[in-house]
Amino acid sequence: MRRGARGATRSGPGLLGTIGRTAVVAGTATAVSKGVSGAMDSAAQQKAIAEQQKAIAEQQKLDDAVQQALAQQQAAQPPAAAPAAPAAGADRIAQLQQLAELKSLGVLTDEEFAAEKARILAS
Repeated sequence: MRRGARGATRSGPGLLGTIGRTAVVAGTATAVSKGVSGAMDSAAQQKAIAEQQKAIAEQQKLDDAVQQALAQQQAAQPPAAAPAAPAAGADRIAQLQQLAELKSLGVLTDEEFAAEKARILAS
């Protein structure tokens, strides 16, 4: 360093230059940090979306398996319509018995009895 009449001659950037350089480095570090953080957030979001889609696919597989099991169970069971037919026949018999009682009590005439009997048997 050389000293002149006015004072010391500086060979480095000085106080303002050092402060300026520090500010630039800090600003760059902040920008890079935010960029990396944003990229990490984006990656985390993509991972969460992928996991959610995987869970939806697994649930769909389970739903399909349940539907298939129900279909197989229904195919293995006898049809439900077969037991309904005897119930309808039993209902007709009960109606005919009531009709016969009404005729025997004299409430119905022979013609009324015959018409109602035909109606019950036709249904």
